[in-house]
Amino acid sequence: MTRVRTYSDIRYRSPDGLSLYARDYAGHGRGLPLLCMHGLSRNSADFEMMAELLPDYRIISVDQRGRGDSDWDPDKSNYRPDVYCQDMFTLLDNLGLDKVVAIGTSMGGLMTMMMAQMRPGVFRAAVINDIGPEIDTKGLARLRGYVGTSPDFDSWDAAAVSVKMQGPDIFPEFRDADWLAFARRTCRETPDKRIKFNYDPAIGEGVKGARPGAVSPDLWPVFAALDDVPLLLIRGETSDILPESTAHRMADRHPDCRLVTIGGRGHAPLLDEPDAIRAMSGFLEENP
Repeated sequence: MTRVRTYSDIRYRSPDGLSLYARDYAGHGRGLPLLCMHGLSRNSADFEMMAELLPDYRIISVDQRGRGDSDWDPDKSNYRPDVYCQDMFTLLDNLGLDKVVAIGTSMGGLMTMMMAQMRPGVFRAAVINDIGPEIDTKGLARLRGYVGTSPDFDSWDAAAVSVKMQGPDIFPEFRDADWLAFARRTCRETPDKRIKFNYDPAIGEGVKGARPGAVSPDLWPVFAALDDVPLLLIRGETSDILPESTAHRMADRHPDCRLVTIGGRGHAPLLDEPDAIRAMSGFLEENP
């Protein structure tokens, strides 16, 4: 899909002085702004297709530190969700927003849980995309295999082949043009015309080792912080990160949770799928 919805650039300073970036799609004033937080190795471009399909909403789509147009952190130990959450609070404070709707994909979903615990009342509602308090070890192994280890490429076509190899079963209906578009959202071109993934390779350190630092040993108490927040939980049908059993436990434990499964998707749905847009549109209308 060609982007036609315009956005303005937001630049702000993290508490420790990094220059961070976000896109601000103005919308038509419907409901509260949507704070969109991407997964581990992704960036604000992840939500550009969703923004096209939800044109009435103000959408603030972020680049976490070390990704996209945000600064890389010289202290690599800061690549962890609690630091990212503080960055998000700084962004909201700078924009004068005391309440928003969260849309968090993967790592962004973990941040949604943590932010609700750290600042109760910040979310009017939340959409969590393909992540939960328990994470499938198969998916973690897949992430460890490529995040921060991929080489650069001499062409966009080569980059597209590489992203396809990271998970061909995630988007089984994708054609070559789709993989190329995906590569252009997740990679950047350097001045010497090389193609690199658009993140600091050091972000991958948090998911390596026997007990990855990016994942808390028990997130169920953190998930409980969302009990007072209406929740839409989206799961890819073949996800290797969010087990089906965990998704159902989340829906059973939460007082106001709707679970939607996106067919033909692994980890994670792009949130431009018709079923995802239909679910989000209804959910946002019910929780303005």
